[in-house]
Amino acid sequence: MTAVHMLSIEWLLLYAALGALVGFMSGLFGVGGSGILVPLLASLFAYQGIGTGQPVHLVLGTALTCMIVTSAVSTRAHNARGSVEWKVVGGMTLGILVGAYAASQVAAKVNVAYIALFFAFFMGLVAMQIFIGWQPKPSNKPMRHHTLISVGMSIGAISALAAVGGSLLTILYLSYKNIEFKKAIGTSAAIGFPIAIAGAAGYMIGGWSATSDIPYTVGYLYAPAFITISITSIIAAPVGVRLSHNLPAGYMKKIFAVTSLLLSIKMCLSVAWD
Repeated sequence: MTAVHMLSIEWLLLYAALGALVGFMSGLFGVGGSGILVPLLASLFAYQGIGTGQPVHLVLGTALTCMIVTSAVSTRAHNARGSVEWKVVGGMTLGILVGAYAASQVAAKVNVAYIALFFAFFMGLVAMQIFIGWQPKPSNKPMRHHTLISVGMSIGAISALAAVGGSLLTILYLSYKNIEFKKAIGTSAAIGFPIAIAGAAGYMIGGWSATSDIPYTVGYLYAPAFITISITSIIAAPVGVRLSHNLPAGYMKKIFAVTSLLLSIKMCLSVAWD
């Protein structure tokens, strides 16, 4: 397949539509939109014939790079409404940077099927947790600095493997620490920014030689998809943020649970077909 065909207007329009959806969901749920971006982008890359041999790596690298933009825009909008706990963000950032970069380097050498199955398992687990209403018993203990660093390392590492995992774990952890759901969403959006930077850097460096024969790539980043998705996600993210502050928290959780389950099934089927 030629580079010209891969960059045809039809594919760019699909990337633009995907970016709008990702931006909206990023603003709505504070998860960077990657839970939707990863399986759908994997399908687009497969139809285009991009990244044969390492499609999941290329998808994760591109998704995490897109997450830099969506997280920044979503964070700005949430912060304007006072929904970001900056002390938590600052406490976790160092651990997140270390965990996400290290895991992305390991992931670049792992069989793509295992990474895809991990993503599917994680999204299914999240959906199940919301459906059954399980929540850890809230803790009133203060969040100590060393604890935030270690939690950040775990969240960063899982994010490099599941793209969306870090923000979901952040919401769960902050709920455990008695922070209201909408503030947990805003804070998770902000935490998604260092996750995206470290993870994207890791995938770009880790895939530098592996994608040298694929046009328009920088390591495991496919530039045309990143640029197009980022532009439309910037426009759509504030719309999702506005809706997140108008919908009841319980209703939002159910929407997200159904979405997570469908995406988990989609990724499982993709692995089975391959």
